[in-house]
Amino acid sequence: MFLLTGHLQLSRTFGRRSRHMIESKRGALVLSGPKGSLPVKDTDEVTVKLAMLYEGECEGLGPAKAANKYGYTRQRYYQVLAQYKERGAEGLRSQKTGPKRNYRRTDEVVRQIIRYRFLDPKMSAEVIAQKLNQNGYAIAIRSVERVVSEYGLQKKTPFVLSIRKPHNS
Repeated sequence: MFLLTGHLQLSRTFGRRSRHMIESKRGALVLSGPKGSLPVKDTDEVTVKLAMLYEGECEGLGPAKAANKYGYTRQRYYQVLAQYKERGAEGLRSQKTGPKRNYRRTDEVVRQIIRYRFLDPKMSAEVIAQKLNQNGYAIAIRSVERVVSEYGLQKKTPFVLSIRKPHNS
């Protein structure tokens, strides 16, 4: 049976004796047992977040103080708590941030950029972006330039061979 006791200590009872499992020593988390201990790395986000939740929910430190102690905001504390309640320890692992897909350069927009480039290879990225915007596709000039570059659709500069005329001496 597991019991939550003491200052950031998770204890396991064996009959009448209890053994500390998580402790805070000199500001660092340590997993302890009857035969030794293991330090918890600061980069172990799951264990650190769990310790924060433990202190906030079980030790009476409260959400604001626990979040502050571990370098989070109160709002983030509640987000972490909700993730933990929903998915357990796996919910404490950070997720990839940012857009999950290319919402501006969709497949259709890329096809249109390629189409315009093939219809008129001399058409600039600015003109292509303008045409796409007129047709209801919100796209920036830089995004058009990226597509042109990614697909190798840059304008080819002709190779000019310079022929030297011999000097008459």
